Amino acid sequence: MTSATRPVVKIAPNNPVFDLPVIVGIEEGLFAKAGLDVAFSGSYADREKDTVEKPVLERNKEGKFECGTADSYNVCEWASIDRLEKGKRGGHIAALRACVAAQAILSFDEKLQTPRDLADVPVVVQEWTGSHYTTLQMLESAVGRDHVKIAQGGLPHRRWEVLANRSARAVTVMEPFISLGVKQGAHIIAASFYRGGEVIAPELTSEQRKAYYDAVNAAVDLINGDFYKYARHVAAHARGALEPSELSRAFVHYKHVDYYDPVLFRRAYDWMKDRGMTEGQSEHGALVVG
Repeated sequence: MTSATRPVVKIAPNNPVFDLPVIVGIEEGLFAKAGLDVAFSGSYADREKDTVEKPVLERNKEGKFECGTADSYNVCEWASIDRLEKGKRGGHIAALRACVAAQAILSFDEKLQTPRDLADVPVVVQEWTGSHYTTLQMLESAVGRDHVKIAQGGLPHRRWEVLANRSARAVTVMEPFISLGVKQGAHIIAASFYRGGEVIAPELTSEQRKAYYDAVNAAVDLINGDFYKYARHVAAHARGALEPSELSRAFVHYKHVDYYDPVLFRRAYDWMKDRGMTEGQSEHGALVVG
């Protein structure tokens, strides 16, 4: 799509911690400077309409992309493969996203101290998202695949709520809920850093993609130069329970986007295939664009 003056790129919102470079790019006019009209195709409040029962491709960000009201969204590495294989619109993974974030397993239960203590203990995640995939990876080597137990808990704030009210013994969350959990007395059992894939529509040209990611990289430089200038956007997800200054720098950082090379793709893809998460029929070149 093109506005009167520059190409329009609509982004389906994920979570603020992952979207921060886009938020900063819009706020600081970096996309406009790059010759693009970039905006979110919906609000974070829209995401709260997602329910546990909603199929993956009908969730907010995936649904917006599938129906054409969004040109791009970011999601965990494994899910970016999954969505493209299942989706009808087509598209590619254009890059590994700028956000490098931790998913952490939190608990208030003093009996749960190490990953080995989580054998046969349900850990609350959102299925087919980064919390799900990283939880499997954090626990399989500790307790064996047969003893990893997953419980579906929906969006991050909902997972935090069931932990906070002691309805669950362990949950997996990202920022700002790791910092919030530690503030309120929860402890970290395990943590794993991961990136994600930038899913983009086939209509975006290589020139538009380059302009977009050049602006994202410029936003990363601003974030790394003064994280707490922009931390309010991430802390806001905690709904007033966490001040921006209380957000730890230990559990998220930002770097320039990277090409999703065949070696990284194959490692993720083989892992998914081994667990029945994909039929394994796609090639790197079919899903990834340079």
